[in-house]
Amino acid sequence: MLAGHRTWIFEQKPVIISTGTVGGPFEANGAIPDDFDNLHADLWLGQDSYEKAHKILFEEACQKAMEKGGIQKDQVQFILAGDLINQITPTSFASRTIGAPYFGLFGACSTSMEGLALGAYIVNTKGAKYLLTGASSHDTAVEKQFRYPTEYGGQKPPTAQWTVTGAGAALLSDSGEGPHVTSATIGRVIDMGLTDPFNMGGAMAPAAVDTIEAHLKERNVEPSYYDLIVTGDLGQIGQEVSMDLFKKHGTPISEEQYQDCGLMIYREGQPVLAGASGAGCSATVVYGHLLNRMKKGEFKRMLVVATGALLSPLSFQQNETIPCIAHAVSIEYGGEQLT
Repeated sequence: MLAGHRTWIFEQKPVIISTGTVGGPFEANGAIPDDFDNLHADLWLGQDSYEKAHKILFEEACQKAMEKGGIQKDQVQFILAGDLINQITPTSFASRTIGAPYFGLFGACSTSMEGLALGAYIVNTKGAKYLLTGASSHDTAVEKQFRYPTEYGGQKPPTAQWTVTGAGAALLSDSGEGPHVTSATIGRVIDMGLTDPFNMGGAMAPAAVDTIEAHLKERNVEPSYYDLIVTGDLGQIGQEVSMDLFKKHGTPISEEQYQDCGLMIYREGQPVLAGASGAGCSATVVYGHLLNRMKKGEFKRMLVVATGALLSPLSFQQNETIPCIAHAVSIEYGGEQLT
């Protein structure tokens, strides 16, 4: 089951039997609104704080995944999920509604694939029949915590990214119909000494490259094995940096094959600067848009590499550099699969 130093091969091939995705008003005006199960017209979601609205996003994503999977909440054995807000309270508070045993995760924007990797490991070893995993973010709540409240009106440089208001959840099982989770490569913490919190893509790119190259080596496959290698939220800057690193290392990944969730979710003309980010970015794009395309037969194999910047407001104020991480999970649907 362990290939190399940090790659798991899932012999039982856990199944993503259903997903739920929820977004906000900015996502409703984006490039892939039809791939959301629910879209809200208001950032407040009827709540009196953005953090409470954030909680609702994840609750709804989980409820939609259970509804589409045809199971009740008392059948869910574990929840593995997280977000970006202090002590991941939105996710924790949402999980009390479901009531299943809960693993709270923090991997910043890498949380979606951290949860899917761990969830697949649990199901693969017969540790659960059904579990939920996912991640979420809320633009205004995250801006208030990590940068400036939106009302402040602070300007941002071109390297900055727009945090997704959204949540994505996946229902994993040991059997059923749907895409299979076939392997996962766990990321190392990489810190190249960058300190600019408005350039997350540039900071995270080396971590993405490190994990992708380790995955290819330990699975003994060429990049061409995958129809799509997609990063979580490197955005325009991070994607360009990582492509430069691949070329420098001689890793044959084409620009057409290598894409980014942060460049898929919004349409041209939306003021997102270098693209989208947030723990909900890869969760919504993968569990909505990309899995929908996969089920339509557009491609059979993808490697999802969710990237995260492991800084906090405190570490930034203390002039710390930004440590980053990336977790890779392979998802396959139809066709011959490696064992």
